[in-house]
Amino acid sequence: MELNAARPAEPPVLEEWYRRRLGQAQRDISSSGVHPYTYAELRRLTGLAATDLDGVLVDDSTSQGSPELRRAIADRYLPGQADRVMVTHGSSEAIALTLETLLEPGDRVVLPDMLYHSLAHYPRAAGCVPHPVSLGAFTAADTDPRAMERAIPPDTRAVIVNFPHNPTGVTLTPTAYRRLIDRVAEIDAVLVWDAATAEMAWYGPVLPDPGPRYPRTVSYGTFSKAFGLPGLRVGWCAAPPELIERSFTVRDRTTLFLSPLVETIATAAMRSADALIGPRRTEARANLTVLEKWVAEHEGLVAWTPPSGGVCCLLELPGVPDSERFCTELLERYGTLLVPGTAFGVEGAVRLGFGGDEKDFTDGLETLSAFLRDGGGR
Repeated sequence: MELNAARPAEPPVLEEWYRRRLGQAQRDISSSGVHPYTYAELRRLTGLAATDLDGVLVDDSTSQGSPELRRAIADRYLPGQADRVMVTHGSSEAIALTLETLLEPGDRVVLPDMLYHSLAHYPRAAGCVPHPVSLGAFTAADTDPRAMERAIPPDTRAVIVNFPHNPTGVTLTPTAYRRLIDRVAEIDAVLVWDAATAEMAWYGPVLPDPGPRYPRTVSYGTFSKAFGLPGLRVGWCAAPPELIERSFTVRDRTTLFLSPLVETIATAAMRSADALIGPRRTEARANLTVLEKWVAEHEGLVAWTPPSGGVCCLLELPGVPDSERFCTELLERYGTLLVPGTAFGVEGAVRLGFGGDEKDFTDGLETLSAFLRDGGGR
């Protein structure tokens, strides 16, 4: 079969990296999520009985998602606004459905200069005019009342952000969060808010979904990151109901809806969110403490800005000119997996995740120490 030469296949560096490397790893310290639960653990923590799925009719679901699951999501994040929730196959489908529907050629779209690949892909594919802004321009709004005005032009159609940020772990203070929303509202733009790891906040409060404060918000959530259920492949968006309705024209030609079996499990998980997230938050906080000490002990070999949220950071590697080669050699010699910074358009850095199992994490750091002190990648 011949591929269309006018549309070459260009998979994202991140997903291609995992596709080719994950199976070789003995330990993974690259992930942006916590380590997954088993189904037995999920049932124990949620109270889901083995027979609770017996009565589920294995029939079609609905385009927007089951009413029970949408209400459970809304009760936690947007009380009383289940009509704004659409359930999807992971937040990646939510991103695709809403951005393909929302954006048009020529739209000016403000976004950080380093961003998760899907959030950056769809504005480019739609023919938008990207307006990259440094992460520092967003965080500066904590002390500078005009920072958002300078960063976001008045003719902006949409502002796309991800806080806590993947891969750096940077997030906004409540003041910067408020000033971002105020600026977007002032120019009547759409705020696209990816909050995949919002529940993991280390030095401040969890930032709430902006939708109740600013209705022209499209936000994303997922069971893959803080909940420890990536294999469930369930995410959601919260958006104006009219945008959700318009997105059905895309969904009707692709995935249609989720399995009612999966929706039943997801509903139980959302109703027991604290029971699932709490233990993984505690583990990640302990790993972060270990990581802070480890970075201090490797001064000169690594550098970073400590993450204020999420479960990953961008670890800078002074003197390493090729992060993909660095990660490949580390994997081949020690079986430890990292993600090269090139997956996010940055060289000389890697994404390191601290949400995993404690032993795998500490073992991974030990192998990374040995590799660095042996001059690996330089």
